[in-house]
Amino acid sequence: MSHTDQITRYIVGEFLPDVSPDQLDPHQDLLADGVIDSLGVLKLIAWVEHTFDVTIGDTDLDPDNFRSVAAVEAYVARNRSAQVAGG
Repeated sequence: MSHTDQITRYIVGEFLPDVSPDQLDPHQDLLADGVIDSLGVLKLIAWVEHTFDVTIGDTDLDPDNFRSVAAVEAYVARNRSAQVAGG
């Protein structure tokens, strides 16, 4: 399962129970559309850290990193690349 699929399934399961994963556009702005609120972003961040074994630092807490499935996927990819490059 790709990261995009995992992220989509989590968001649908947690925040959009009446939507199927294939109905969620990966670029849908989940914050602007009211799908995820500030508490939801915190849940998503905790899930991303646990699921993808990444550490999200204070400087990464930009809502734009968690605004959509595509944004989360891009953030995870950047974070993992930086971890590999760094050590």
